[in-house]
Amino acid sequence: MSDETMEVLTAEGKPWRVDKAKFEAMQAALMAVLPDSPPGMKVADAKAALLPLLDATLFPGGEKAGWWLKAVQLDHEARGLIAREKGSPVRLYKT
Repeated sequence: MSDETMEVLTAEGKPWRVDKAKFEAMQAALMAVLPDSPPGMKVADAKAALLPLLDATLFPGGEKAGWWLKAVQLDHEARGLIAREKGSPVRLYKT
């Protein structure tokens, strides 16, 4: 984990601090793979698509990628940058 952190939002819009390098790397990868419109992409499919885009030094073997994907998802949903399609399974898309 780097020494630099940043503030992100939870689903409730509450701030919390995370590792900046990991968050920004996951954010770039997730936004690169998500479609621009509904119905969106299943979270599992998004994770599979973004894993090859991640820096191996930050995410060796994809370690903790699911946690960081969720952190970016919740922050970006709170900020209105991504949305989820109604129904199950969860499908995400850029707004």
